[in-house]
Amino acid sequence: MIKLSFIGFRHGHIMSIYKYATKNPANWLITGACEEDAATREQLASGGVVAITHHDHRAMLDEVECDVVAVGDYYSRRGSLIMEALRRGKHVIADKPICTKLSEYDEIAGLIADRQLIITAQLDLRFSPRLRLARELVRDGAIGKALSVSLTGQHALSIGVRPAWYFEEGRHGGTINDIGIHAFDLIPWITGLDCVEIVAARTWNALALPYPHFNDGAQFMVRLSNGAGFMGDMSYFAPGKYKGTLPQYWRLTLFGDEGVLETGPGGDLMLCRNGRDAPEMFTPSPLAACDNLPESFAREIAGADNPLAPSTREVLRASRAALAVQQAADTGETGVLLD
Repeated sequence: MIKLSFIGFRHGHIMSIYKYATKNPANWLITGACEEDAATREQLASGGVVAITHHDHRAMLDEVECDVVAVGDYYSRRGSLIMEALRRGKHVIADKPICTKLSEYDEIAGLIADRQLIITAQLDLRFSPRLRLARELVRDGAIGKALSVSLTGQHALSIGVRPAWYFEEGRHGGTINDIGIHAFDLIPWITGLDCVEIVAARTWNALALPYPHFNDGAQFMVRLSNGAGFMGDMSYFAPGKYKGTLPQYWRLTLFGDEGVLETGPGGDLMLCRNGRDAPEMFTPSPLAACDNLPESFAREIAGADNPLAPSTREVLRASRAALAVQQAADTGETGVLLD
């Protein structure tokens, strides 16, 4: 059984981990839940979903036993919280992004290496049946050598719906780091190619009129390790009422020297191959019931390998790439090599 404690609930994504643990008490025991923000504590109490045990995360870590710390506070707070957990010898499961500064990333990566700890992040696109099918086809050579990759992951800005801290200076940390981290995990996972150079990156303020410091537009181009180009648009421009149903929501297009593959949120996947008269349509198989982030994380802690789930190495790789591309966008740098 894994003993699990929570620090921060100011982004709703972490609730999926909390609810999963409560529904699987044979394998997961929640030993503590800390929320340091009074307004969020009140909201959680009125909802009756989370039993808050502590108002101070250090006190909780001093007083409760846990193997794993789950972190879901606002973005720029996460780095220090994760470092605190790692220094105490705890594995970490976090919402993404795990931090907002490359200096924080360096310390997190060093602590993990020194203490042989495990970290995962909620990179949930890996658990999409259509994207797993895309990976299988690409890895089997369906499009041949990858030449060009594009991914659109536009979200709705949703001012007034998203937590207010999103739009407070210094708390969000950048749109590429927020949304684009999925892209920097997904594309190497599907293609087997590394992101090696930042060719161009830009963020800008287009729609967030009450918040002139918030750059809701975000685009980038990255060179992959075989020379292919990877273009991404991770902006907050989607109409709010569509809620992830637009054809452009996580639309993936891969051109290769043997064909082109495309898939979007509808679920089916289209493959057009050289020498064939008509597109082939594929319907992905449903995931196994036990195929989810918490259980994959538990298996990694136990020493088992699962290439379909984000490993510690891959979480760190995607995090560093997202932070580096965000920094390039913020500073106007180009031609930046990625480790």
